Amino acid sequence: MVQMLNEVHVAPSILSADFARLGDEVEAVLAAGARVVHVDVMDGHFVPNITIGPSIVGAVAPLAHGAGALVDVHLMIESPERYVEAFAAAGADVITVHQETCPHLHRTLAQVRETGAAAGIALNPSTPLETLAEVRHHCDLVLVMSVDPGFGGQGFIDTSLDKLRRARAFLPDDVALEVDGGVNAVNAPVLVAAGANLLVAGSSVFDGRDAVACFRELAEAAGES
Repeated sequence: MVQMLNEVHVAPSILSADFARLGDEVEAVLAAGARVVHVDVMDGHFVPNITIGPSIVGAVAPLAHGAGALVDVHLMIESPERYVEAFAAAGADVITVHQETCPHLHRTLAQVRETGAAAGIALNPSTPLETLAEVRHHCDLVLVMSVDPGFGGQGFIDTSLDKLRRARAFLPDDVALEVDGGVNAVNAPVLVAAGANLLVAGSSVFDGRDAVACFRELAEAAGES
């Protein structure tokens, strides 16, 4: 799993999928070659939106695992330590928590790893990279938010590109670098060149269009093998 996390992958975010056809949409992008499926969990407190819980992860996980793909769960919620075990039990392979919601971040990362999942840390656009100085050797992934979290379809915050470059130099080589927000076929190669290897894409893959064609266009632009 750690090796896959450090390869270049476009990770379709089901936040933008048609939930009336969720299984079909997930199967379509998996058949197109997706090997990381991104799940955005929001609580209406840390971010101004409410999305899904462990039951949806439990429905998506067998499809992803059957295709040899990982389920990448991004917890945009307060007190994420209360729900780590539930999401891991539902099939999450990666569980990412926000630095901003974890006063005891070492403990929460250890809790995630104890479930067998890879442990990720997310940073909001306004959160300095340097806040990870004491935990960068205790995680498997760092997620740089390139939009303010809460809603899909937002535009990429330009300063995030420099943050990605600095993050790649700042983090240990074996820590994956993920970017989420405003990812498209135009900026995908630039993001990879800046050091990101996991590119979360929601509205640029789904959103009522041909998800298979959109995923393949993005994957080609990112240089995904």
